[in-house]
Amino acid sequence: MAIPVIDFSKTEGEERSKTLAEIAHCCEEWGFFQLVNHGISEELLERVKKVASECYKVERKAGFGESEPVKKLKELMEKDSCDERIDDVDWEDVFLLTDHNAHQWPSKTAGFRETMKEYRSELKKLAVRVMETMDENLGLPKGYMKKAFSGGKEEEEEEDAAFFGTKVSHYPPCPKPEKVAGLRAHTDAGGVILLFQDDEVESLQILKDGVWLDVQPLKNAIVINTGDQVEVLSNGRYKSVWHRILATPHGNRRSIASFYNPSAEATIHPAPQLLAEEAEAEYPRFVFGDYMSVYAEQKFLPKEPRFQAVKAV
Repeated sequence: MAIPVIDFSKTEGEERSKTLAEIAHCCEEWGFFQLVNHGISEELLERVKKVASECYKVERKAGFGESEPVKKLKELMEKDSCDERIDDVDWEDVFLLTDHNAHQWPSKTAGFRETMKEYRSELKKLAVRVMETMDENLGLPKGYMKKAFSGGKEEEEEEDAAFFGTKVSHYPPCPKPEKVAGLRAHTDAGGVILLFQDDEVESLQILKDGVWLDVQPLKNAIVINTGDQVEVLSNGRYKSVWHRILATPHGNRRSIASFYNPSAEATIHPAPQLLAEEAEAEYPRFVFGDYMSVYAEQKFLPKEPRFQAVKAV
């Protein structure tokens, strides 16, 4: 079974209603879908792939060879234990790009900073368009989700209020992929996630109806998934979905995931428009920064207790 693919250009034009309905179905039944014709140029995406791969080779590969997961797997292989697995680390090299840590971005890879700054700018615009589509499908005013994530700030202040981060990850070939996860199963804490994944190396899976399904590589598509805060805001109509990355013996999988998240000060709660008369909200009201404190301790555990824990904060 393949993950749904949406032609985002059709949200404008004669097939708008049909495409909006398809996106609504993806958000309600899948929590994951792929966008093509999303408005980000092929030329820019090719440059992103190039600088990200080059950055790993030049600035990251040597460090990963000395990392904790590599050391732990080596120790496990030396023990030659058939039953043991490594369950407390991931077979992943990762670093974060934000507007506030630009001085720490990799500097030895030609074109990396310029290309990723341009990419993040274009992706942030796409994130807003995706959220506006969700607003419309949920029957909310245009810009509702963006304003909620900004903490209710006025429009001219919104851009700097919400958090927009980009995780640049690589999952190198693993000599014993059955012993360690590329990235352990989890749901995403934040709002809307936009993933630019590897064209060739498969390993991302989502959990649907109790079965793990591959998210098929699709050249220059952007994979969208909904995070925990969209689940809360929609009062459970849209669900955040469990996903994981398998370690693989071949290929160095590239993954560039960007997160449009609430500001730490934003108060998140189900949209009042989605609550039927006299019906109670299915989720508590909380400050996103408090939720992140709980999530940091419980990321790989069932998500429902996270909502209960933050309710008590």
